[in-house]
Amino acid sequence: MSTLFTREAILDIVVNIVPLGIIAFFAVLFVVFAPWGYEPFPMFLMVGLHIVPFVFLALITYLTLRAIEGGGVREE
Repeated sequence: MSTLFTREAILDIVVNIVPLGIIAFFAVLFVVFAPWGYEPFPMFLMVGLHIVPFVFLALITYLTLRAIEGGGVREE
């Protein structure tokens, strides 16, 4: 059984999960309503400015979760 998603670990990384939700919300909102129209460059720029930080924050969150759980295993 994986101990990666324990309650304590989830509470530790919730500070990263909330911004992930906010970034995802605004990315979907901007794609659906397209405030600058559906021209390629503004759409590419807007999606890139939302997706790139989302991916990096998700990766950092996962690595943090692995580090938190890895530290707990060594102490036992």
